Amino acid sequence: MKMKTEAKRQAILSVAAQAFQELGFERTSMSEICARLGGSKATLYNYFASKEELFFEIMYKSAETKRQAMFDAFDQTNTDITEALRYFGEHLLSFLYSPEIMAQRHMAITAPGQLGKLLYERGILSSQSILTNFLQDAMTQGKLRQGDAAVATLQLHGLLEAELINPFLFKLLEHVSEADIKAMTARAIDVFMAAYAPQKPAQTTCA
Repeated sequence: MKMKTEAKRQAILSVAAQAFQELGFERTSMSEICARLGGSKATLYNYFASKEELFFEIMYKSAETKRQAMFDAFDQTNTDITEALRYFGEHLLSFLYSPEIMAQRHMAITAPGQLGKLLYERGILSSQSILTNFLQDAMTQGKLRQGDAAVATLQLHGLLEAELINPFLFKLLEHVSEADIKAMTARAIDVFMAAYAPQKPAQTTCA
């Protein structure tokens, strides 16, 4: 077996991305990619076990900058947890509802095979884990009410997407403005904080 190289891997990704763009996911085969690359199919499979894995890597790489900006939005040093969550929420919705990512999500949902599973396990679950850690730290520091941080993650994510998810799933959503994202994020965080804001100690009165 030939040793893998980063240059070869990047060449495969470049050729495959062009093929997917021209032919779409379903019409692009590993044989087609191999023919464009030259060389053996065994070499191609040595780098990527399936077409789904190859397509996922292309999706993941194309969104790398936007995804990193979303993760960088976590600011545990901000003492105002409401402001910190709004800042993150706006970045999350801007990422998920950018035209490029919406198109990729639709393709992953409708594609046969393991593409959806890969997107869920390597993309969604990974992102949720980072958010869970952020919320757990906030609970530990007393910025949020104590609770199950993993459940709070799902609830927060659901609230942030609540006004967009159905139009998106039924392909009725074409564009989401920055103003709409800010307004929807603010409403979602208001609801979340109503449930998770730390309880104020009861005031005692002198007799």
